[in-house]
Amino acid sequence: MILIVDDAPENIISLKIVLEKNGFEVDTASSGDEALKKILKKSYVLIILDVQMPGMDGFEVAEAISGYSKAKETAIIFLSAASANVNLITRGYISGGLDYISKPVDMNILLLKVKTFYRIYEQSRALNEMQKKLLEEIEFRKEAERKKDEFISIASHELKTPMTSIKGYIQLLERSVDKNDIATVKARLQKVQNQVEKLNLLVADLLDISKIESGKLKFNKKYFNFNEILDHIIEIMQQANPDVKFIRKGEINTEIFGDEMRVEQVIINFITNAIKYAPDSNEVHITSEQRGNEIYFSVRDFGIGIAKDHQLRIFDKFYRVEETSERFQGLGIGLYICQEIIERHQGSIGINSVPGEGSEFYFTIPLHPEMDAKS
Repeated sequence: MILIVDDAPENIISLKIVLEKNGFEVDTASSGDEALKKILKKSYVLIILDVQMPGMDGFEVAEAISGYSKAKETAIIFLSAASANVNLITRGYISGGLDYISKPVDMNILLLKVKTFYRIYEQSRALNEMQKKLLEEIEFRKEAERKKDEFISIASHELKTPMTSIKGYIQLLERSVDKNDIATVKARLQKVQNQVEKLNLLVADLLDISKIESGKLKFNKKYFNFNEILDHIIEIMQQANPDVKFIRKGEINTEIFGDEMRVEQVIINFITNAIKYAPDSNEVHITSEQRGNEIYFSVRDFGIGIAKDHQLRIFDKFYRVEETSERFQGLGIGLYICQEIIERHQGSIGINSVPGEGSEFYFTIPLHPEMDAKS
């Protein structure tokens, strides 16, 4: 938008008509005070400013405008009926003007100057936008690099932990074998097996994240019995965690369509997390039920819970709650993988949690997603 500032109405009218005929949006002010009030409220690309005005002259208006952050990129063209002597022109440029035109105004020349300033403004805005995007991209590279370094550090630590345990148990096993202490050998072999399973899960997660990134995470969908895989998972979890009481609510009395192994992976992740993040509780609630044309599944623990701000990011890749990262191990990719699996089943995933009272992780999956997609 262009602002014309002139105390003579006839000058304003003639300039306004010419500029509007050439496609420019125009605003007007009949005094320096009125112009300053408008500049505080609106942004202008160009101000055409008369020098000789009662009250504040054009130079004083320009000097006042230079202090406004809103108008720091606004171009000013001075118009003056006085002879264009060196002193006036010099003062015009010192006051912040970019051009100086003597009256009577040659409209063709003025139009050329206005178009030039507009072109410069558009180019400047485009350059600023490019610079902004470039800076954002650089910051995104820096953040990605930081996350990569942090992930490598965490992954190295998480992989090293079970490896160190396995090495230690094997050394103890050697001593037990030498003593022919079969009972101790069996107990320590079980501990080695537990650490190998942890290592296996970590490697599986790393492979899955790689497949997600490359778009190669495969799904083999077919109809399967949800209750049967849930029974099987709970049985295994009960054997591995005899002190935990699993309270099951509801059941799914129909087959569902999906990748059985991947859905099982999500369920195991939910239950494992419920046990892991509720070390002082021995109770886990598992709910499964049919709701209309979809199934609902949730796992509820009574552990530390998750604050609201963390709940918004808990499914982000590599996200770990800082307050618990030292106390509880993990790569920060399990829930991200779960989200990918559920979304690939046309379902949704979420969390309900209160700090200090526990968390409930849940997902929903359509019973017949291939039919929903066709309808």
